Amino acid sequence: MAITRRVVLKTLIAGGIGAATGTATYGFLYGRHELSVTRATLTAPQLPPALAGIRIGMLTDIHRSALVSHDDVARAVALMMVQKPDLIVLGGDYVTWGDRDFVGPVAEALAPLTAPHGVFAILGNHDDDHDMPAALIRVGAQVLRDARTRLTIGGESLDLAGIRFWTKRQMDIAPLVRGSAPATILLAHDPRRIVEATALNVPLVLSGHTHGGQVVLPILGAWAAQKFPVAEGTLTRGGTTMFVSRGVGTIYVPVRVNCPPEVAILTLQRG
Repeated sequence: MAITRRVVLKTLIAGGIGAATGTATYGFLYGRHELSVTRATLTAPQLPPALAGIRIGMLTDIHRSALVSHDDVARAVALMMVQKPDLIVLGGDYVTWGDRDFVGPVAEALAPLTAPHGVFAILGNHDDDHDMPAALIRVGAQVLRDARTRLTIGGESLDLAGIRFWTKRQMDIAPLVRGSAPATILLAHDPRRIVEATALNVPLVLSGHTHGGQVVLPILGAWAAQKFPVAEGTLTRGGTTMFVSRGVGTIYVPVRVNCPPEVAILTLQRG
């Protein structure tokens, strides 16, 4: 039988559909559960020597829902506690679309988190401004809603300035970092805030929001995260270094491809 152009085209289409289906199935059954530890070193030129080596644990974008289970969150919490970080940052989006049915459950799942210098949380675009922060406070987290707090470690100051997702303008962020310590970290759910952080000479930024793209494909890359300065990992602009975490949960589709969920352990160094 002669192989016609139509037969070839049908074969290619069928193969493409099969590959896409297989990839999606893997991402649903396995990819979204392949939790791992990501380690990164963040450098800050004015970091006091006493703060060099401080380890920050970061969990973000948990998205507790019918599709992101208690066990998914509990595994991330347990893995974090094994790492024994000096302090812990929670980067927002604890639930999806503000679903209050999961506010209490996600807070309870996070309750075992402890660290010598505290657990600090900010809010993401999926978090309401009342129930979620109240639940986090009940389990021992300090919620920074357009606020700054100062830690004293080894006799040196480390400032954490946390902003809400909707706090975006430089003029609104500036008062939070005015007069801050040379070692200041901006906790901003949206990595696009690196623009304002750089303008304000903030040395370090911790963000989430992107999920690392959630689905990362050959050639196309992290297509869903193209509007962000970086989908995951570290980025330096001017005197500002930012780390963006892939997070724990999923949204829109319960699939991760080439983009596993993570617990991040970030070590501060003078650079």
